[in-house]
Amino acid sequence: MITQMFPKDFQRYLDLPVLGPLMDAYAAWLFEQQYTHRSSRYELRMAAHACKFLRSQGVHCVEDVHGDNLEACYQLFRRKFPKEAGSVRVLTRFLMEQAVVQPSPAPEPSPKDILVNTFVDHLRDDRGYASSTVQRQGLIISEFLDVQEYEEAPDRLVFLNVTDIDNFIQHMAKRMGRVALQKATSTLRHFLRFLSDRGVIPSGLERQIDTPRVYRQEQLPKALPWSTVQAFLHSIDRHTAIGKRDFAMFSLITTYGLRACDVVALKLNDVKWRTGRIQICQTKTSRPLELPLIDEVGSALYDYLNGVPRHGNYRQVFLRLKAPSGVLKSTAVTAAFQTWSIKSGLDIPYKGTHWLRHSCALNLCRQGFSLKIIGDLLGHRRPESTAVYIRLKTEDLRDVALNMPAPAKVHKEVQP
Repeated sequence: MITQMFPKDFQRYLDLPVLGPLMDAYAAWLFEQQYTHRSSRYELRMAAHACKFLRSQGVHCVEDVHGDNLEACYQLFRRKFPKEAGSVRVLTRFLMEQAVVQPSPAPEPSPKDILVNTFVDHLRDDRGYASSTVQRQGLIISEFLDVQEYEEAPDRLVFLNVTDIDNFIQHMAKRMGRVALQKATSTLRHFLRFLSDRGVIPSGLERQIDTPRVYRQEQLPKALPWSTVQAFLHSIDRHTAIGKRDFAMFSLITTYGLRACDVVALKLNDVKWRTGRIQICQTKTSRPLELPLIDEVGSALYDYLNGVPRHGNYRQVFLRLKAPSGVLKSTAVTAAFQTWSIKSGLDIPYKGTHWLRHSCALNLCRQGFSLKIIGDLLGHRRPESTAVYIRLKTEDLRDVALNMPAPAKVHKEVQP
């Protein structure tokens, strides 16, 4: 494979110190990872520079390469050649997949890591929180401990007071609105209660936190007109591989009201072609949902799966179409929505795919589906969460409004 990348001077790469015997395999691996010809040549050149660094570190053969050597190489590139530092990560991934280099042993956890991990285990095992909630609350508590300088003074929590908590809430309020800040405050309450149960701090401190006032259903869910949703779908160029994939993803969201995380988690065996069913495992609620496979959705999925080559032994339906190959993340679905929204030229003020989910719920509500059916489809646990969409049916609400009686005419007496 290296001969196709460098027909004239391929031998120079095969004779490189340390990594020379693996350069042909590295070129083939880059091709499998869907790197273009130009990008592959670039990564191979960067690997040659990495060889020089490894040789300067006293590494003479590939068997002597350790994760620490590659990390040091990455740090050097990051300081001197920041734009090329990512190439060291690509090379490291290749060497680890080939079992040539073993990952460096994990460093000893710091006191902050131990405390955050203990709290996270408590949320997951004792409270039964979803993985996404556990991860979000862990990040908030990690930032709280950083603000308190817990690493420098682990006993600082013993002297924690209301002023320290207020300072942290003001710190978070600089970048959060009322709704997000309320969630951060709730997380902080859980953490303080967790500490008091273990005797680290006195009990009752969590009750002294003032929560931002957020009223239930004070804002309507944002939804697009259904005509705009249909125009958005028709604006996607289905002649390209990315267009085929994205059209299938957004067809699932607009038809079934799926979350972005549910779309990327969909696997090949979840689509029951013979029985005309599709099985969704809702990531947020962990509840399975089996739905009929609508013809339009089935055609979009077939067009994507049949027309776009797949790379790698992945069972997920939707994969990356640019290097490196792999499965999609939820953020990729959001990025695709933003890209096609701009290209469509439509008036779409929202930046996330959750508004397509709201639009789907409102469209089903206007078609006369019951709240129970819509709630089950969206994965709502309480009917109150689904009932909010009725408030968006402003045109229907005008039909039930009573006509105002005409004002009585007042006859004025004419003065002689």
